[in-house]
Amino acid sequence: MTRTMDAAPTHTATGTVGLWQGSALYIASVLGTGILVLPALAASVAGPASIIAITAVLVLSIPLAGTFAALAARYPDAGGVATFVRRALGNTAARAAGYWFFFGVGVGMPVVAVLGAAYIVGVVGGPRWAVVLVAVVLLVPPFLSNLFGVRVSGRVQLVLSGLLVVIVVGVILVTVPAADADNFQPFLPHGWAGVGAAINLFVWATAGWEAVTHIAGEFRNPRRTIPFATAIAILAVGAAYLGLQVVTIAVMGVDASKSDVPLLDLVATTAPGIGPIFVAFIAGVVAVGVLNLYVGAFAKLGASLGRDGDLPRWMAAGAETGGVPRRALLVVAGVGVVYMVALVLADLNLTSFILIHTSCMVAIYGVGMAAAVRLLDRYSVGWWLAVISCVLVLGLLALAGFNLVWPVGLATAAVIVTVVKRRSRALTPPDIAAG
Repeated sequence: MTRTMDAAPTHTATGTVGLWQGSALYIASVLGTGILVLPALAASVAGPASIIAITAVLVLSIPLAGTFAALAARYPDAGGVATFVRRALGNTAARAAGYWFFFGVGVGMPVVAVLGAAYIVGVVGGPRWAVVLVAVVLLVPPFLSNLFGVRVSGRVQLVLSGLLVVIVVGVILVTVPAADADNFQPFLPHGWAGVGAAINLFVWATAGWEAVTHIAGEFRNPRRTIPFATAIAILAVGAAYLGLQVVTIAVMGVDASKSDVPLLDLVATTAPGIGPIFVAFIAGVVAVGVLNLYVGAFAKLGASLGRDGDLPRWMAAGAETGGVPRRALLVVAGVGVVYMVALVLADLNLTSFILIHTSCMVAIYGVGMAAAVRLLDRYSVGWWLAVISCVLVLGLLALAGFNLVWPVGLATAAVIVTVVKRRSRALTPPDIAAG
């Protein structure tokens, strides 16, 4: 491959998303439903040392976030990671990356909705079928918001992310008076193995830096805006998770691991009267915020896959900067309905769906970082971040293990499409192919 492929594209994004809307989109993509359960889960496996785990993961996420920011700023396109991979590794690898995100990571849509709904129903009370009903209700606003384009959905996201940050800060401030220094002893109850287990949990919590790459073309001056938005999001997400982990340990101690609704129990220590309503509101804001970002990303990616011939070309409308991919959004809704039905048939058992989501995410990271090493200027800051990220992703791939069967299956589908396309071209008469 020649170095001409590494040159920055001539395309200039003329989008409408500014710094604060962009920061809100990044915050939503990472600071998601994990805040509802992860502080308590991490405390259960590592105790107070879970603070070390979240600090380590936040530091390690910087090169990954920085690499995606460098790529998105340089190659702003609705294809996101698939666009980077196409430039560096070819069409088949790009098609696989697109399928991983659209069909693999897309499994997470109903999962996020059910997580938020389960928290709401668990707090206010209600039968199990109510979880499905509330989950469907939570899915509606993101689709309506994105129906009017990123300009509208970005403004909605700014409000949602602002509320989320305010809520997290509020939880921390409200519960700090109940902190007890004795809860930090013993600091390493499960040894360093417990810290490793907590790190594994938090890795999944801080995933999501790649999602905004699909709407990078909608940013104003992406080369400047995207890196700054990423930096703001890293600081906001880091402060939120670290603050919640500290107060969870300081206030609840060993009891944190016994709670099914840790945020509710945390708030109830100092504000028992408003706790249930407050936590239900948190769950709703978190779920809708995450879904608003991902629905828009899926729709833009679907349109780009249609444009590039990897999905039906009927979906291509709206792939351009400023375009609203309503046809692709309709397909995303259909895929979401299929996955929601499958989740209901699985009795709302989220484990297998989460594993499909995370294994495909790790696969995307792998090809994305490989593409970054080839595309970014050698020895630049972005290039070094990509090299470091490659090493980190190898560790994540090892952790994924057997679950990589899902991205392998989708990659096989991408290869089959390539073979079919080549045979179709070979069988097409030259005069028709030329026409």
